[in-house]
Amino acid sequence: MAFQFMPGATAVGISFDNGVVLASEKRVSYGNFVVNKNTKKTFPVTDKVGAACAGMIADMQILVRQVGALAKIRKLETRRNVPPNSIAKMMSVIMCERRFFPLLTQVIVGGIDNKPQIYTLDPLGSVLPDEYAAVGSGAEMALGVMDGEYRANMSEQSAKELAVKAIKSSIQRDSASGDGIDVLSMTQSHQQEESLTL
Repeated sequence: MAFQFMPGATAVGISFDNGVVLASEKRVSYGNFVVNKNTKKTFPVTDKVGAACAGMIADMQILVRQVGALAKIRKLETRRNVPPNSIAKMMSVIMCERRFFPLLTQVIVGGIDNKPQIYTLDPLGSVLPDEYAAVGSGAEMALGVMDGEYRANMSEQSAKELAVKAIKSSIQRDSASGDGIDVLSMTQSHQQEESLTL
């Protein structure tokens, strides 16, 4: 059965009072084989927008690079930062154009414009706005934690702690997730990446 060789992963996005936190674990697996234990699945796209992905590594990398390049062109044309909803729409168009041979990745786009914004995209390009989200094979466990503990207007530190707790929860029950956590946080004034070992 081909489905058992689909790669698993867990990625989450959480909005807080003046920014967003994106996090993902580092394991790459195909079926019951762990291919790599140190893969980055959380990417800055612009200074104010990032993406966390689950699925095929090549597909997520090419999607983020392509949208990053389009965002730079757009910024040069308009002389303004490209807002998170525009980044999500660009990704959606690319994914929808490829719907008959889809990019096998689920994406959380998060960023800050006038307010924090989180969007979830499926492999066919649906764009779903939310205050927090999870994608990948460990999403059910991560969402269970976030549903119980998410609050509007959390602090940046509280949002980071919740993202890490949600990823750790999925790592405990999803064999396709594990081996560390990458965290990307963004506000109007800064963008910070950190990597945690487990």
